[in-house]
Amino acid sequence: MSTRLFSFIGGDTGAWRVVKTEVIVGQALPAAKRLAIVAGSELPSEPRAAWVLRGITSNERYVDREERRQIVAKVLDLGRPEATCAALIPIRKNEAWWALTQEERLGIFKEQSHHTRIGLEHFPTLARRLHHCRDLSENEPFDFITWFEYAPSDEGTFNDLLAALRAIPEWQYVEREVDIRLEREQA
Repeated sequence: MSTRLFSFIGGDTGAWRVVKTEVIVGQALPAAKRLAIVAGSELPSEPRAAWVLRGITSNERYVDREERRQIVAKVLDLGRPEATCAALIPIRKNEAWWALTQEERLGIFKEQSHHTRIGLEHFPTLARRLHHCRDLSENEPFDFITWFEYAPSDEGTFNDLLAALRAIPEWQYVEREVDIRLEREQA
């Protein structure tokens, strides 16, 4: 079983209850009450799913060795009992972004936007996993899916992170973003 491929299934079933869905830019996703996350290569067949988003974890592309070391040291693990809040944020960047060379995208990411530095300022309270959709197919509805988990007391920190990231030059290339907030019910 692959633990790199993940399917996010919005529908009527799943461990996470959808609290709010906000379209930041672009087209909305159909309404869903719950979210199920399935890891592995099996394509889920959920006949009543409103949508299925797929992404694969991959190598880090826009960090150097020192930044990677800092991320590994600071990022919290997913699945912590106190992290009962989550956000699923799928993003699609426009053709202008993909027309840039890797070096040009790296320059925007690191030197203009300081994306990693902003993230590192917030990681001690947040857990995240980035999924690349474009690695599966250019026909996926999104290029990236980021899954965040955090404790309810850290929602303000999470909102600050999103506000900071949405204010950087890199975000001019985003053509579709949906912010889905979720809660895991206590057992």
